Amino acid sequence: MSAYEGLIARYRDWLDLPAGVTPVSLLEGNTPLIRLRNIPRTLGVDADIYVKFEGLNPTGSFKDRGMTAAVSMAVHEGSRAIICA
Repeated sequence: MSAYEGLIARYRDWLDLPAGVTPVSLLEGNTPLIRLRNIPRTLGVDADIYVKFEGLNPTGSFKDRGMTAAVSMAVHEGSRAIICA
């Protein structure tokens, strides 16, 4: 198994990015799926509910997933500075 290279490398075939885009990555994504056992029991439903633990992304935010594509495209188009809120 090869080392994880980030979202763009993993899902490039499904992303609408030009061929020449070089991924800018902090190795975002690849966060675990966690099964919630108490919520279905509390609600009295027979269901498997899972959540992603996005706090394990490099900056602790789900925004890391989208920003890797945004920053990669900005660099590809010649941006020298990027501001994100």
